[in-house]
Amino acid sequence: MKVFYKPRWSNIITDLLLLILNFLIIYGWFPLTTPVPFQKYFIPSLLFSVSWIFFSYFFQRYIPLRKQTYTQSLVKLLLVGSLQFVIYVTILHHFFKQYSGFVILAVTIGIFTIEFLYLLFYFSYRFATQFDISVSDEKERPQRKAREPREIDEESYTNLVNFIERYSGKKALKFLQNRFDLRKDDVRVFLNTSIENLELIPHYHYSTFIYLRKLNDTEKINTFFSEINEKLPDNGNFVCCFEKKSTRKKKFLQKYPFGINYILYSFDFVVKRFIPKLFFSRRIYHSLNGGKNRILSKAEVLGRFYCHGFEVMEEKKIDGLLYVWAQRKRNPTPVYNRAYGPLIKLKRYGKNGKVIYVYKFRTMHPYSEYLQDYVYQRHSLQDGGKFNKDFRVTTIGKFMRKYFLDELPMLINIFKGEMKLVGIRPLSQQYLNLYYDDLQQLRMKYRPGLLPPFYADMPRTLEEIQASERKYLLSCEKNGVFLTDMRYFFLIFKNILFHHARSA
Repeated sequence: MKVFYKPRWSNIITDLLLLILNFLIIYGWFPLTTPVPFQKYFIPSLLFSVSWIFFSYFFQRYIPLRKQTYTQSLVKLLLVGSLQFVIYVTILHHFFKQYSGFVILAVTIGIFTIEFLYLLFYFSYRFATQFDISVSDEKERPQRKAREPREIDEESYTNLVNFIERYSGKKALKFLQNRFDLRKDDVRVFLNTSIENLELIPHYHYSTFIYLRKLNDTEKINTFFSEINEKLPDNGNFVCCFEKKSTRKKKFLQKYPFGINYILYSFDFVVKRFIPKLFFSRRIYHSLNGGKNRILSKAEVLGRFYCHGFEVMEEKKIDGLLYVWAQRKRNPTPVYNRAYGPLIKLKRYGKNGKVIYVYKFRTMHPYSEYLQDYVYQRHSLQDGGKFNKDFRVTTIGKFMRKYFLDELPMLINIFKGEMKLVGIRPLSQQYLNLYYDDLQQLRMKYRPGLLPPFYADMPRTLEEIQASERKYLLSCEKNGVFLTDMRYFFLIFKNILFHHARSA
């Protein structure tokens, strides 16, 4: 361990501020026997602060947090807190007997709790806005075509059909028989997702993988999908099934009496959906039950398919499960530490075509960002320019969008100078490609804004949205940005307040 290093001074200052906050809470709010706790405990508090910073430096807590993992930073905090308490109580016991050990214990527990919450907030933000995804590796694969299949014997075929029927039912068997030739030996039907076993399979030996076990009971889905992608030839088939979140909710609400059903479902949702998604609890969840019986949304599963190089060909609901047939189209996008939190950072295009990252509260299911083309191809756009029947949006997300709550973090972009209060909405590349070329060029001349001209004109179609933005931009050219923004601000305010304009 490197003892001497250059500390990050912002970390030390943050530590001092957290220490001061801790002392204020303990001495100001906790019931203590002394009427003057700040005066009495000034010297112990000063010594406590000095030793805390010394031990924090020794255990390398002042290395920039971006270079540390959550586990590393938490272990360091535990070491500092434990050593601090043991040594400090020993010193007090011998040299400062007039000071209460309970107060010192409260101070130590208090600073540990505050520091822990700070780390939790920092890494929650970091994991929510930084996804650690590298670019898809599209290097040429040798011998990408499947081998010539052969027919299996009648006994093997009968055993395979009976196995599928026993495990998945007659409807699932019919679904598979109508789409794939189960008599060929290039079809692999299996239940075990062991990565070790998959790695033993020769490349391109099978043109179709059919996985019968629910994805809800499958651990390391990303690794599993990547391995299947690697083993399949170009345009190879992959079929799997899962229980949708909406199906699980419906079963819960129908199974139990009204009132109790919502309580039980809420508890089930927190344990089986919320906890497995949090970076600090998902490993514990997977260790306890192997990641089984998780709640998965349709958007998340389909998004994982596209993230890992597949294109969804068909979806079919059978006996409460959604079966998905997908084809291998490209190499997967490597995903390592993908975690989802309440805040997201989205790639958008600002003034002069500069790439900016806008902040919003999350309103969509995980992996939804991979499904823009999928949703557009199947559902097109609804009135107002949003995707029609966008199943990617969560229930709470619809509420947040309706009242603009999801856009509040964009104030960060305004403070950074990347956006302004009124202006055209920053767009993704997929949305921007739908615009006329000349309008795309015109948009690049101006900074995007939090309140778009959409809420002043309330257009319904994509053409009307473009006309509304064009009118706003031409007004900026003619009358100046300040006067145009002032006029549009009051128009937008009137529509929101009196005409109930809402975000789609």
